[in-house]
Amino acid sequence: MKKHLVAYVNNTFVPLNKAYIHIEDRGFQFADGVYEVVACFGGAYLDLMPHLQRLEKSCIAIAIGLPKSLNELQNLVEKAYQENPFEDAMIYIQITRGVSPRAHVVDKPMTPTLVITVRELPKPSEEKLKQGTKAITMQDIRWKHCEIKSIALLANVMGKQESLKQHVDEAFWLDQQGHVLEGCATNVLAVIGGVLVTHPLDHQVLGGITRTMALQVAKGAGVDIEERPWKLDEIGLTECMMSSTTNAVLPVCMVDKKEVGDGKPGEISLRIRNMILRNIKALRKRG
Repeated sequence: MKKHLVAYVNNTFVPLNKAYIHIEDRGFQFADGVYEVVACFGGAYLDLMPHLQRLEKSCIAIAIGLPKSLNELQNLVEKAYQENPFEDAMIYIQITRGVSPRAHVVDKPMTPTLVITVRELPKPSEEKLKQGTKAITMQDIRWKHCEIKSIALLANVMGKQESLKQHVDEAFWLDQQGHVLEGCATNVLAVIGGVLVTHPLDHQVLGGITRTMALQVAKGAGVDIEERPWKLDEIGLTECMMSSTTNAVLPVCMVDKKEVGDGKPGEISLRIRNMILRNIKALRKRG
């Protein structure tokens, strides 16, 4: 592994410690941009094209022109990984509207800023896998287009800081009726009456790539699935889990200092996690 990391910034690969953008980039000034995070295992990418397609969808939603075609982006991601060949890597892609004098209104064509960085993929500890994770709930204070993977993550940062303060792993956003929406950096699922339940995709929830994978493997294993609003106090709720690119699926065994089910990682949660990990193992072999 190289000692010095390399980043891609606007058509050039440069050492990470020399990777800069202009002070008037609208990502810095207004959080006017979108992003994606892709996992790579032994040189094989986990759902790279679905991530890039979601990136394109986010760009369209906020009227930023995609600076490269999807195939060109794929080639750049692969090149970025080759420059930073971690065994297991987390690849971050960010696109902003570009650089212009600070003003809310954009009245002329702009050249988007494109940045790609690569880090070693963080993984959950053995303790978390054995004991499950902990979470708190918070009233949703985010904007009303969470289906767009925006870099404007101040509310999520605040939620994560509160999680750290309370010594838990994640904060789950609740709507005004108390339905669980998603976490600060995760999607959230539950097992209620033996059925795998998660909030439907709408403006309150990001369509997580790992969320989709979890639903697919669960369905393939014969687990019934419902996408509907749900609450943590529903009768028959025995398991809770969260999904993300970096964590796959992790059981959640305590929320707001109350045990979920019997307070141990649930059978369905672990089954879904193991099926995803088997898929990743097969992917690694192909890589």
